[in-house]
Amino acid sequence: MQYRKLGNTDLQISRVSYGGIVSAGFYDHVSYPSEGQEASDRYVAWALEEDVNYFDVAPAYGNAQEQLGRSLQGHRNEVSLACKTARRDREGAEKDLQESLKLLKTDHFDVYQLHAVSSLEDVEKAFAPGGVMELMRTLKQRGIARYLGITAHSEDAALEMIRLFPFDTVLFPFNWFMNMEHGMGNRLLEKAKEKKMGILCMKAFIERRWDPGEDRGCFPKSWCKPIDTDREMEYGLSAMKYALSLGVDTLIPPGNFKSFSFAVRHIDACLDNPSYDGALLREKLKAVRGKPFF
Repeated sequence: MQYRKLGNTDLQISRVSYGGIVSAGFYDHVSYPSEGQEASDRYVAWALEEDVNYFDVAPAYGNAQEQLGRSLQGHRNEVSLACKTARRDREGAEKDLQESLKLLKTDHFDVYQLHAVSSLEDVEKAFAPGGVMELMRTLKQRGIARYLGITAHSEDAALEMIRLFPFDTVLFPFNWFMNMEHGMGNRLLEKAKEKKMGILCMKAFIERRWDPGEDRGCFPKSWCKPIDTDREMEYGLSAMKYALSLGVDTLIPPGNFKSFSFAVRHIDACLDNPSYDGALLREKLKAVRGKPFF
């Protein structure tokens, strides 16, 4: 596993990170009996053996915090642990924070993020009197969060957030399809690099949103349709390489062990041979053009 400095932080993180949904046995109102504590323990042990050292989770991910917290017992000092709150008010965010600290069996987070910023209205609420930013500003001072970040699906909202506050990291869908077709993420990448922020990439493997009633097969916990790398390995590799070519620090694959383990097994080869198959991606783009992504 290769590592990279996360922006202006002092964190050296693995080029593939562990998305907490991988550890969830309950997610999006659905229970997955085969994904209980034993499965989480197995997935996390494998990740640690492969030298993955950045773990990202959120209260919104079912029981992922609870199971991941147990799986990481005895390893907390070996990893960088990132968590989030989707609350826009200070009081609600404080409750999220305390519950996350308890479930993840820690007294601090290496990165604490304002989760799923999706509109300028979200930004306004966060910075309003009594908003979550009142809490975020105190977390570094108290040593509860070493660094602060945002996660977003709206480029405009993300840009406004980092204009208003010197966040350390940004987690965003720097995705081959949306970037090739719409240039999504380019403005944010430029500004984040200018500010020397850590850049975390989600949804590098995503093709599109699931169609209504579509069989999710071996990706039941992924709320967008991932590339099936068992069937189309080169497609998956090219999607990875495309995201890496944008200058992101790490990839956080979709919430399933299949996509995560594929990324871990192939990250070194992708970094050592970064040329992606543009013709293949352009051909795949024809199939998803016009389809919703989120």
